Amino acid sequence: MIFEREVKIGKRLQQLQSLVTEPYDHIWDCCCDHGLLGAALLRQHPESHIHFVDVVPALIDALNERLSQHFADRTHRWQTLCMDAGALPLNDYPGKHLVIIAGVGGDLMMDMVARLQDANPEKELDFLLCPVHHQYALRTLLISRGFKLKEEVLVEENRRFYEIMLVTTHQNTHQPYADISPVGSRLWLTVDQVQPDNRKRYLTQTLAHYERIQRGKPDDVQPILHAYQQVNLS
Repeated sequence: MIFEREVKIGKRLQQLQSLVTEPYDHIWDCCCDHGLLGAALLRQHPESHIHFVDVVPALIDALNERLSQHFADRTHRWQTLCMDAGALPLNDYPGKHLVIIAGVGGDLMMDMVARLQDANPEKELDFLLCPVHHQYALRTLLISRGFKLKEEVLVEENRRFYEIMLVTTHQNTHQPYADISPVGSRLWLTVDQVQPDNRKRYLTQTLAHYERIQRGKPDDVQPILHAYQQVNLS
């Protein structure tokens, strides 16, 4: 794996990258795997400090070697950390933070987000989240903890759908952010000629998933199923 400019990242990582539009002092690419997203952001946001975080030592060692080779002139703008993403030392770094967590399940993501918020109650944090499952539970947690929505999109890659949410722990008094919906709001909006079919297929898949669960545990998911049944594709 290399970081040459001609290397193309997938649609999911491209969408994550496209949502990083604000200036951040520190961007934390958690569960970074081979570091492709963080490397793209390192080029896109040369003023930001990019932290590459993963719990797998071999991945971090290899990533540190590649970054040293391809970004030797920017060693002051990146670092690698082999650690639990739920224990990031955010207080050691002043400024505005974006924490990116992608490629893990919603249950693990909920644990990471909750611990980071609890450890930094006064710090304004933005989170860019892309869970592989348990989206409803994650959204419910974010709502209960007072998070607000900056943006959300749906992306399909390799026949799999992903919800991506950009959320924040603090409200903007000058331009209030939207409330988070447990089933998504902007997620279902049509913005081009291709997406209507994507959204319909994703909604159909989601309804079928909860209908299967309902047959075994009707009391557990009936409210969730009802909420998705009220989604209006526009």
